[in-house]
Amino acid sequence: MHRIIILLLTGCLILWGCASGGVSPEQSQLQIREFQTRSYDTKDTLMVMKALLNVLQDEQFIVKNADKDLGLLTAAKEIDVANNTEAFFSSFFLGTDARFKKNSIIECSGNVTEFGEKTRVRINFQAKTLNNKGEVMTVKQIEDPKYYQDFFSKVDKGIFIEKEGI
Repeated sequence: MHRIIILLLTGCLILWGCASGGVSPEQSQLQIREFQTRSYDTKDTLMVMKALLNVLQDEQFIVKNADKDLGLLTAAKEIDVANNTEAFFSSFFLGTDARFKKNSIIECSGNVTEFGEKTRVRINFQAKTLNNKGEVMTVKQIEDPKYYQDFFSKVDKGIFIEKEGI
């Protein structure tokens, strides 16, 4: 009897430990805005915008819109995320009603603004997952600070290249 109780308690503790791990606190919009924004020591907003466009194109984004007067740019990148095993089993069991992840689209919008003697850039990335029927499965804002840090690191290099005329 004691053995069963000990096993049950141990099982509950393991499940409780697994359930509580891995949950990270949500970030405030102010915290998100902070890592989405970078300032550059130049008033040349057009040069900064060109550097942004070059980086996006280097990253295989297709630029959809760029308005230098508003400082607005939008771009998107499509990625095939289909899993052949998932597609096979879904189709095998559900036939034409099968739904499985097919594409992921990363959409980007950016704002380039003169801010005193500097240029401020705010960029936002959103990931959208579509199924094999073209239906939206998930949409979520990318909130990983490292993703933005890596992106701005490339923009920093792009601005250096633009300034040097390389």
